[in-house]
Amino acid sequence: MASPANEAPAAPPPSMAMPLPKEDNVHDHDDLHRINKSRRRRCRCICLLVTLGALLLLGITLLVLFLTVLRVRDPSTQLLSARFVGLQPSLNQLNFTVLLTVSVHNPNPASFSYDSGTTGIWYRGAHVGDAQVDPGHIPSKGDGVLQLELTVLTSSFMADLAQLLKDLEAGALPLDSSARIPGKVALLGVFKLKVVAYSDCHIVIGFPDMRIRSQMCHDHAKL
Repeated sequence: MASPANEAPAAPPPSMAMPLPKEDNVHDHDDLHRINKSRRRRCRCICLLVTLGALLLLGITLLVLFLTVLRVRDPSTQLLSARFVGLQPSLNQLNFTVLLTVSVHNPNPASFSYDSGTTGIWYRGAHVGDAQVDPGHIPSKGDGVLQLELTVLTSSFMADLAQLLKDLEAGALPLDSSARIPGKVALLGVFKLKVVAYSDCHIVIGFPDMRIRSQMCHDHAKL
């Protein structure tokens, strides 16, 4: 029978086993957290750079469009004919109507849709008539023809009768006109800009043939 001194010591029960150290697990968790945080930061930086690049490209594109396409160019107008239509009686005076035919050229790469406008006529500084411009449309880089019925105020025309007789005897009536036409230009069917077209002209009309002897116009458009 073996002696107790030669017996091997009994193993401790499972509940008495020493726990493994947790330092390695903590370090691994911290390293993983730092890696994920670094990746998220890198993704945010990449997204921010891509967004800034896209905004910069969009800004450059809009600037190029504005300088080349969206820049409104001045139209040009030309009075083609003036024709006496008839008398227009009123309460205090006898006015008469003249039909004006005007050609308008639109140099812009965008169509121009205009609303009702007004045109005034002056004879040697005196306001002698008005005409309404009906709404219409002029195609891009195209031409349009406007017909205006001008009502001439006889009393204003004859305010300086002596000078009027001299001009009629010379066969030439010097007139000044000013037109204002609001409207919109449509670019690519997307961009719509409000524009006001102005036309100021000095015209000499022959008498009695009513032919256009000379004309000089200053046309411009404003956004």
